[in-house]
Amino acid sequence: MRVLLVLAHPVPESFAASVARAARETLEAGGHTVDLLDLYAEGFDPRLTEKERRGYFDVPYDTSDVADLVARLQAAEALILVFPQWWFNLPAILKGFFDRVFAPGVAFRHDKAGGRIIPLLTNIRHFWAFTTTGSPWWIVKFYMGDPVRRQLRRGIAIFCSKKVDFRMLALHDMDRATDEKRKWHLERVRAALQVLR
Repeated sequence: MRVLLVLAHPVPESFAASVARAARETLEAGGHTVDLLDLYAEGFDPRLTEKERRGYFDVPYDTSDVADLVARLQAAEALILVFPQWWFNLPAILKGFFDRVFAPGVAFRHDKAGGRIIPLLTNIRHFWAFTTTGSPWWIVKFYMGDPVRRQLRRGIAIFCSKKVDFRMLALHDMDRATDEKRKWHLERVRAALQVLR
């Protein structure tokens, strides 16, 4: 399977980078082809341009400024995101990846009758996220309502690929995580990816 593995963290020696490394090693050992997209290392600009916004409802929508990333997304059968949650949200660079690359004509098309959108990323069978939070799980889940999971699952994955297998694995309370807890999480990531088919 061809996997687009997206890393969204500015620090090369971060725990997120360790998760991405473990994911890549596990996937490649399982026979998968991995395309690592390190958004920071590749210098991705998350800002939606004026041209992109003005042309949002044009058919066809002009994706020429991100054509390489669109091609990489459309070539994938699985999309795996690795990122920290900051302020109970996605890092800005990852939000910009969705804004600019998950564009009309790529991830979905507008229904001419209005209202709904029609999924186009039928090539993506698996949409997984490996993330960390600085807060304990109960604050994320009960107090905040698990906003990132909701956004990714309901607001992006299902709108872009109806029959997608969505999963999210989080390490909570990262700011106080011990080496042992971080190693345990890396093992969880490896174990989860060993069943990817």
